[in-house]
Amino acid sequence: MDKIWKFWGGAAPQHQSLSERVIEKSKPALDKDSPYSRFQLQYVLRNIETVDRYVKGARIWIPDNDIVWRAAELKENYSGQDAVAIQYEDGEDSKLKIDKENLPHLRNPDILIGENDLTSLSYLNEPEVLYNLKLRFLDSNLIYTYCGIVLVAINPYEQLDIYSNDIIQAYSGQDMGAMDPHIFAVAEEAYKQMSRFEKNQSIIVSGESGAGKTVSAKYAMRFFATVGGSQTETLVERKVLASNPIMEAIGNAKTTRNDNSSRFGKYIELGFSRANSIIGANMRTYLLEKSRVVFQAQDERNYHIFYQMCASAKLPEFKKMGLKNADDFFYTAQGGAPEINDVNDAEDLISTREAMTTLGLSEQQQMVIFQILAAVLHFGNVSIQECEGETCEIPDNDIALKYMCKLLAIEESQMKMWLCNRKIQTVNETLNKPLTESQARDARDALAKHIYSNLFNWIVTQVNRALHSASKQHRFIGVLDIYGFETFEINSFEQFCINYANEKLQQIFNMHVFKLEQEEYVKEEIEWSFIDFYDNQPCIDLIESKLGILDLLDEECRMPKGSDSNWCQKLYDKHLGKSRHFNKPRMSRTAFVIIHFADQVTYTADGFLEKNRDTVLAEQINILKASEIELVGELFSDAVDNKKGRGVSVAPIKQQPKAGSKQHKQTVGTQFRESLSLLMGTLNATTPHYIRCIKPNDEKVAFSFDPKRAVEQLRACGVLETIRISAAGYPSRWTYPEYFQRYRVLAKAKQIIKGNMRKTCESIMPDLIDDPDKYRFGKTKIFFRAGQVAYLEKLRSEKLRACGVMIQKHIRGWLSRIKYQKIRKSALLVQCFGRGLLARRHATFLRQTHAATTIQKHWRGYKDRSKFYVLRNTICLIQAHIRGLFARRNYSSLLKNHKAAIIQRHVRTFLAKKRYKHVIRGIILLQSHYRRRKARTKLKILKVEAKSVDHVKKVNKGLENKIIELQQKLDIKSKEIIEVKQEEKKISELKTEIHRLKENKEVAKESSNKVTELLAEIEKLRTALAKEQTEKQDLITEKELMKQEHNKIVDSVLEEKEQMKNQLNNAKEKLKEAETSTAVQQKLEAANKLLLAEFASERSHHQKLVKEHGRLQQRLENLQGELQIVTSPTGHQRSSSDISAVSIESYSSSAEAERNNEEKEEEADVDVGLLLKLQNKVKDLEKQKSKLTTRIESFEDGSMSPSSVMNDSAFNGLKDQMVNAEDIALVIKLQKRVKDLDILNTKLTNKLEEKDEHNDETPILSGNMAYHSLKMQELENENDKLKREVKRLMGALADSSDLDDRTGETSPSGRKFMEKFDAMCDELDRRREECLQLRALLADRTISTHTIAKESYSGQDNLVNEDDELSMAYKTQKDSNRYVKPLLRPQH
Repeated sequence: MDKIWKFWGGAAPQHQSLSERVIEKSKPALDKDSPYSRFQLQYVLRNIETVDRYVKGARIWIPDNDIVWRAAELKENYSGQDAVAIQYEDGEDSKLKIDKENLPHLRNPDILIGENDLTSLSYLNEPEVLYNLKLRFLDSNLIYTYCGIVLVAINPYEQLDIYSNDIIQAYSGQDMGAMDPHIFAVAEEAYKQMSRFEKNQSIIVSGESGAGKTVSAKYAMRFFATVGGSQTETLVERKVLASNPIMEAIGNAKTTRNDNSSRFGKYIELGFSRANSIIGANMRTYLLEKSRVVFQAQDERNYHIFYQMCASAKLPEFKKMGLKNADDFFYTAQGGAPEINDVNDAEDLISTREAMTTLGLSEQQQMVIFQILAAVLHFGNVSIQECEGETCEIPDNDIALKYMCKLLAIEESQMKMWLCNRKIQTVNETLNKPLTESQARDARDALAKHIYSNLFNWIVTQVNRALHSASKQHRFIGVLDIYGFETFEINSFEQFCINYANEKLQQIFNMHVFKLEQEEYVKEEIEWSFIDFYDNQPCIDLIESKLGILDLLDEECRMPKGSDSNWCQKLYDKHLGKSRHFNKPRMSRTAFVIIHFADQVTYTADGFLEKNRDTVLAEQINILKASEIELVGELFSDAVDNKKGRGVSVAPIKQQPKAGSKQHKQTVGTQFRESLSLLMGTLNATTPHYIRCIKPNDEKVAFSFDPKRAVEQLRACGVLETIRISAAGYPSRWTYPEYFQRYRVLAKAKQIIKGNMRKTCESIMPDLIDDPDKYRFGKTKIFFRAGQVAYLEKLRSEKLRACGVMIQKHIRGWLSRIKYQKIRKSALLVQCFGRGLLARRHATFLRQTHAATTIQKHWRGYKDRSKFYVLRNTICLIQAHIRGLFARRNYSSLLKNHKAAIIQRHVRTFLAKKRYKHVIRGIILLQSHYRRRKARTKLKILKVEAKSVDHVKKVNKGLENKIIELQQKLDIKSKEIIEVKQEEKKISELKTEIHRLKENKEVAKESSNKVTELLAEIEKLRTALAKEQTEKQDLITEKELMKQEHNKIVDSVLEEKEQMKNQLNNAKEKLKEAETSTAVQQKLEAANKLLLAEFASERSHHQKLVKEHGRLQQRLENLQGELQIVTSPTGHQRSSSDISAVSIESYSSSAEAERNNEEKEEEADVDVGLLLKLQNKVKDLEKQKSKLTTRIESFEDGSMSPSSVMNDSAFNGLKDQMVNAEDIALVIKLQKRVKDLDILNTKLTNKLEEKDEHNDETPILSGNMAYHSLKMQELENENDKLKREVKRLMGALADSSDLDDRTGETSPSGRKFMEKFDAMCDELDRRREECLQLRALLADRTISTHTIAKESYSGQDNLVNEDDELSMAYKTQKDSNRYVKPLLRPQH
C-alpha cells in the first residue's frame, strides 16, 4: 500500500488505523442528547471519505446557495492545509477553505452514475443522491428510482405512456430488481409476497401536496385490479376503480401547489380470496380539511364537486336548486380561481355521477346528495346583519336562507331564529341568548363544515358498502395515501396533526429499514456491529403521552373559559426545558416549536381549541334532524339510534332531555389519535412497501428540476435516512462472480483458484484494501464500506491505463505504416480522376452560358411588353375616373342651383304672406278703434238724457200709491208675526217631547234587532244539532251492523278452526309416513326462507317508520320550543312546569272547566270506542296466529332441524313488528296534524303580537283582531286536545294487537276501521271549521263595540255594553258550542 501512496504522490497514512481516525474524529459530532444527531452523522460519513482520497484530480461536491451542490475537481493534493485550489465543471478556478472536521463530499465514479438503486452508490451522501435523481429525471426522463426498499417517484407534470395494460403484464410475475424501477414493480412485489407467504401487505404513499401521491395510489390500485381479476374487468374491479372519481370530487381541491390536491388521508384495503383475486375493498379516511368548505386562500378552490355542480347548473334536474356561477357563491369565490386549465368541470360531474351509479347509488340518492351540497353553497350566502345591543338578525327576504331550508326540507323560521340565538341551560330554566354578528357567522360556518363532513363520511360509508363482499376475505393489500410532512409560514392545528401522523409513519419506516438491513447481515453470516438509527419516540411521547400536547389541549377544551394563550402557557410550564423536542419562539407568547424528524416547525396556537372542539350548536342540529328528507336526518342521527333492538317502543310526545353522546364529547385530536393508533396497528401487522413522491418544482412545469425543493423533500420523507442507515453499515455489496468479473485485472495469476470464486476473492482483497474492517465476506456476497468500491474502481482504471499504453505503442506504429501506403495510392488515383472531372465541368459551363444568353433575350422582351400593357391600362383607367369626377362635379353644381331656386321661391312666398297678414291685422285694429270711439259718443248722449227732469217724473209716476199700499200691508203682517211666535213656542215644546220619544223608540228597536239576530243564530244551531243527531243515529245503526258482522266472522273463524284441526291431524299422519322424503325437507327450507325474507322486509319497513317517527318527534320538540319562546313575555324559554301558566293567562275559569270536561270525555271515548274495536281485532289476529302456528307445528313434525322452522318467540317478534308498524302509521298521521296546527298557531300568534304592538294605544280591538284572537285560542285548545289524544293513543296502541294479517298487508277489517276513522276525522275537522266560522261571525257582530256605537249610539261607546249584553251573548254561544261538540264525536 505504501507503493500505491507514493505512486499517486501522496504521503502514506500514519500508524494509526483508518477506523481509529474515523472514530476519533466522530466523537464530538455524535452527541446523543442532541435531536439533530441524525444529521450530524453526515459528518461521520464524510470522515469515511478520508484524507487519503483527496488528491489531485479527485472530484468533490461544494455547497452552493443556488443549486445546493456544485461539482468541482481538486487541482492539488490535500495534506491538511487550510485551503486548496479547485476548478468547477464550468472551468472557473477558485480556492476552497477546508475544515478538517468537515471535508467535502466525494463524487462517485462514472460507472455508478445513473444507477437504478441509490444504495448501490459507493459514496452515499446527499449531493450524490440529488445528482443521481436529477440525471435520471432530466437526461433519461426516468421518474422512478429505488432507494433500498423505497421507491422514489418524481412528478413529471406530464402524461407518460408507461401505465398501459401491456406494461402491467410486463411487470406481472417479475422480481423487483429484474426490470427498471416502476410503481408496478412495487405493487407486483406486494402481490407476490401476499400470494406466496400469505401475509397481508401495505403500500405507503407519502409526499407533499402536488407530488403525485393520489395518482400513484390510483395506479397501484389499477395494477391490483388488473392482475387480481380477469382480462376483462369484472364488477368488483370496476367498483374499486369507480371509487376514485367520487373521492376526488368530494375530497380533492385546487391549491397553490397542486390542481388536484387530496385534502384528506385515506387507507384502502383491497381484499383478496384464496385464489388471489379481488373480492372487495374497504376505505378509511383521516382528517378531512373541513375549513376549506368555508375558506380558501388566494388562487385556491373549494372542493371540486361544488364547481362541477355550478358548471352544470343549467341541467334540468339542477334548476330547482337555484345554482349559479361559482363566483356568485361566497364559499366558492374567495380564492378567485373558479377554473383549472385543461379541466372541464361539467364533464367531470358526468364521470362522478357515472361512478356513483356504478357503486349502487340510485338517481334519487344522488339528487339528495346534490341538494345537500347546493344547500351548503346557499348557506354561505346567508346575510347576517348586526343590530343594536350586540345582537344580529337575518333579513326576512333572504333568498339564500329560503333556498337552503327548501333544499334541506327544514323550517325556515326555526333556522332563522337559531342562527342568531342559542340556548343556555341553567338549573331551573333554559335561557335564550342572542349571538353577535361574528358569533353567528362562526356558527353558520361551523354548521356548514359539519354538514359537509357528515355527508363526506356518509358517502365513504356507501362506497364501503358497495365495495364490501359477502364472501370471506383471505388476505388484503392496503394502499395508504396520506399527506406528507408540512411546514408553512403559519402552521395551525391541521399541520400539527399531519406532522404527528408522519412522525408515527417515520418510526415504522425506520424500524422496518433497520430490520431489513440487519436481516441481510444475518442471512450472509457476516460480523457486524449494531447500527445506531434515529428513534423519534421522544417526539411522539411529547405529543401523545400523558400530559402531552394532546392531553393538555383536551384538558383546556374542557375548561369553561379555556383559551389558546392559557393552553400555550401550560405547554411552556410543562415541557419547556424538559423535552429536547419542545421549544419556545423568542418573540411570541402564543406559539411553540416542535423539533420533528424532518425539521423544526413553529406552530401558532391561535385556533387550536376551536378546531379541536369542532362544536356545533345543538339547536341547529335538532332542526336538521327533523328534516323531511330521510338522508338529512340520518346524517345527524345519534350513534345510539343505530343500536336499537328489534322491539319497538312508542315514545311519549314529551321527550326527556337527551344526554350528550360520548361521540360528541370526543375532541378532534382524540379521534385522530385513536384512528391513527388503529392505522399503526394495521401497518405493523403487514409488510410495508414505501413510495416517496417528490415534487420537482413549484411552477408545475413538465420535466423541470429545482434542487432546493427536491432536497427539502428528500430530507423530509426519509430517503436520506434510508441512505444513512445503509451507509452506517456495508452499503455496497457484490456477488463473488460479479466481483471477480469486474476486478480480475487486479489479481495475480497465482491468486486465481479455479472453481472457487470466494477463495479467489479472499486472496485478492488483502493486497487491494489494507484495512480488513472495510469489507466483509458473506456466504454469497462480499460487502464493502462506503467509498471502497470507488477506490477499487480507481485501482482498476489505473491498471487498465498502464496496459493500454503498452498496447497503444505497437498498434499506433502498425497503423501509421498502413495509413501512409493507403494515402500515396489514393493520391495518384485522385489526381487522375480530378483532371477529367475539371474538363467535363468546363464544357458544361460553356453550354450553360449560351443557353442563358438566349433565355435572357426572350425574357427581357416579354418583361418590357408586360410593363407597357400594364402602363397603358393604368392610364386609361385614370382618365376614365377623372372624366367621371368632372361630370359628377358639374351635375352637383346644377343640382345645388336648382335647389337654391326652390328655396328662394318658398321664402319669398312666406314673406309675402307675412306682410299681407300684417296689413290685414292693422286694418282690423283701425276699424275696432273707430267703432269704439263712436260707441263712447253714443253712451255720453244716453247718460245726459237719463239725468234730465222729465225722465225722472215719468219713472216715479204712481210710486206714492204703491207706498201707501205697502204701509198697510206691513201693519197686517206685524200682527200675524206675533201670533206665529206664540204658535212656534208651542211647536218647540211638542218637538222636544217627540224627540225624547224617538230616542226611546230607537233604543227599543236596536234591542229587538239584536234579540232577533241571536234567536236566528240559535235556530240555525238547533237545525245543525238536529242534523247531527240524525247522523249520530246512523252511526249507531252502523255500529250495530258491524257488531253483527263481527259475530258472523267469529262463528266462521271457529268453524274454520275446527276444520284446520281436522286437517292438522291428517297432515300429521301424512308427515309421519313421509319422514324420509327429501322433497319435504326442501319444501320446509323454502318455506322457512320465504318467512325469513318476509320478516326481513317487514323489519326494514319498521325501521323506516321508526326513523320517521323519531324525525317527527324531533320536529314537534322544535316547534314546541319555538312556541314557548314566541309566547314567553320575558324573551327566554320556560321549563315545562310553568308553560301551562303562561299559556292560559288569557282564558277564563269557564274555559278551564270546559277543558277538564273535554279531557274526561276524550278518555272515556278512547277507552270505550277505539279499544273495543282494537281488542276485537286482536282476537281475530290471535285466531289467525293459531292457524299459522298449527301449520308450523305440522312442519316441525317432519323436520328436526332447528333452523328450518320459526319458533313461537320469532313469530311473536314478527307480530310485534307488524303491530307497531301500523300503530306508527296511525301516530304519524296524528302527529302530522299536530304539526300543521302548530304551524298555523305560530303564524297567528306572530300576527297577533304584531298587531298588539301596533295598537298598544287603542284599548278596543278591531273586528279582524278579535277574529284572530278567538281563532288562536280555539287552535291552542285544539292543539292541547290533539296532543293528549296522541299521547293516550300511543299508550293504548302499544298495549294492543296489530291490524295486519299474516302476510304483512292490512286486513279487510283493519282497512274498514282505518277508512271509518279517517272519515270521522274529516267530519270532525269540517264541524270544527264551521264552529270557527260561527264564532268569527259572532265576534264580528258583537265584539266591535266602536262600530256598533258609531252606527246606533251616536259614537257613545259606553252605551253598547251598558247591561253586559255582550258577555251574555258570548256565554250563550259557548254553551251552544259545548252542547254541539259531544254530538260531533263518534258514539260507541
